[in-house]
Parts: sequence; structure tokens; C-alpha cells
Amino acid sequence: MKNFMMARGAEKIVTTCVKVQPGEEVLIITEVEKFSIAESLAAAAYAKGGHVIISVIEPRMQDSAEPPHAIAAAMKQSDIFICVVGKSITHTHAVKDAITNGSRGVVLTQFSENMLVHGGIECDFEHAKLECKAVAAAMAGAKDLLLTSPGGTHLRYSAEGRRGNSLYCMVEKGEFSTVPTVEANVSPLEGTANGIIVADASVPYIGIGVLEKPIICEVKDGFIQSITGGKEAEILKRDLEAKHDPNVYNVAENGIGLNPKCKFMGFMLEDEGVYGSAHIGIGTSITLGGTVKASCHYDLIMKDASLVADGRNILKDGKLLLKI
Repeated sequence: MKNFMMARGAEKIVTTCVKVQPGEEVLIITEVEKFSIAESLAAAAYAKGGHVIISVIEPRMQDSAEPPHAIAAAMKQSDIFICVVGKSITHTHAVKDAITNGSRGVVLTQFSENMLVHGGIECDFEHAKLECKAVAAAMAGAKDLLLTSPGGTHLRYSAEGRRGNSLYCMVEKGEFSTVPTVEANVSPLEGTANGIIVADASVPYIGIGVLEKPIICEVKDGFIQSITGGKEAEILKRDLEAKHDPNVYNVAENGIGLNPKCKFMGFMLEDEGVYGSAHIGIGTSITLGGTVKASCHYDLIMKDASLVADGRNILKDGKLLLKI
């Protein structure tokens, strides 16, 4: 019964997000548990005249692990790639190389069948694009950015020389986007972030999800120095320590959620998109304009954020102040 209900969301992704054209090669990367979603997308892409390939991979051991070499090569040669996976392969050389080679792609990490029916997928992406591009432009190249939140976040960094990334679920050649999150982000210049991160909404990885108690991270010279809070903070702390990789503590991203249809539910691409939220990505930054490759990329999400870029108020208590 749910298969036909997923059809509308699948058609939106194929028609609006990646704009499949007749004769294009469409590579869908998935896992066994996500196969029903992949099938819905394949049917929609086939109906548009796409040459569809479904590749089923073994779930990665951890988020941000590279896909198999054969899959990476296929992504690079595809016209379109769609990743429907549980463990993220977004922040990988495979994605970076594919878009550099001209492919266009969307990422549906942690997607459930229901997410193809309700929630962020119902957003008017064309309308959201305007706000998203404006926020990304305001963040791009800013020498001094200050992120704060009612929960206690107070993080200052520079993005001088960095591009702004606008992910609004629609892509052209050489671009990728997440779905259904709508977000503008920038990768802080390495070594410049200092202050406090207080995640009080969600950390949608490693079984944490929507937070019961805030996670507090002290940041100095671009790296997290300490992680405190309750049991969820301990889970995050232990997971990062076990990776034996100092780059996992790198402040890699500041993203702003701009999808009015998203709600906090413990799934990454819904939670990151909640309108007026902010997230600090830690670890890998190479797909966002930074230079760091780590063994993971996690997002620490906070509610009702405020952002000032070079003295210009971008967001205040979760409300966008830019005139579009």
C-alpha cells in the first residue's frame, strides 16, 4: 500500500530535484533495507526516460566511509547519482570526484518510506531556493561570523576565502544536494573557530537522535577540546575517541536550516533542515570547501539560532532577517 504513496515523493525527486532527462544514466546507490525507496525512485526515473542502474552496497561501518571503488567509479561516470543509504557517504571523495566530473546528485541518508510521503519532502523547493541562496551568499567569504543560540552557543570563526553552499534539494551539472533538508552552509577557515557549541536539538548519528540533555563542546583554534553533558554527550565523546583520528574534532561546517516543513525527529536530513535551526558539522570538510578529511562527519544541531556575518544580522532567534 505504501508503495503508491511514495510515488509522489519519488516523482518530485526525479523531476524537481535532479531533473532526469531521456537517455541520461541514473545511478541509484542503496542498501538492502532501503531497497523499497530505491525501487520507487527507479520507477520514476525510468518513466522519465532515464537509463537506471540500482547498485546495492553493504552498509558502511561508519558514516563518511568511502563507498566501494567500483561504486565510486560509477558515480564519477554517471549523469545523475542518488544515494539512498543508512550510513552516510556524503562527505567522501567519491561524491567530490563525481560532481567535479560533472555528475549531479542528491543524497537521501537515513531516509524512511514515510519521509518520501510526508515532512520536508512537501516543501516548495523553488521558493526555498531564494532564501537559501541569499543566506549562503551572506556567509560566503565573511571574515567574522558569530553564531549564538538561547541554549548557550557562542562560536566565532572566519570564512574568509570560503564559498557559501546553498543546498535546496535541486541540482545542476556539477552539484549535489541533500534531500529534504534545505540549508545554507559554509566551512570555517581551519583553526579560526573559538567558543562554545551547545547542541540542544539533535545529533542524528550513532543512535543519539533528538536530545534529552544538551551536549556542550568547548572549541579552541578550530578543534573541539572537551565534550560534556549527559549520557548522550558520553556516547558522542566515546565514539570520537574510538576513531583515534584528531581530525574528527575539526569544526568543519556551520549550517542554517531553512525548510519550514521539517521537524526534529532524529533523522539527519529532517533535523538539519528545521527552519531557524543551526548545526555545526565536525570532522570532514572537503565536500563543503574545507581541506580536512576525517573518519566521520557529524552534525550538532541547536534550536532558534542567531547568526551575524561581518556585522550583518542574518538570523535572529530562528527568524531570517535578510530581505529577499
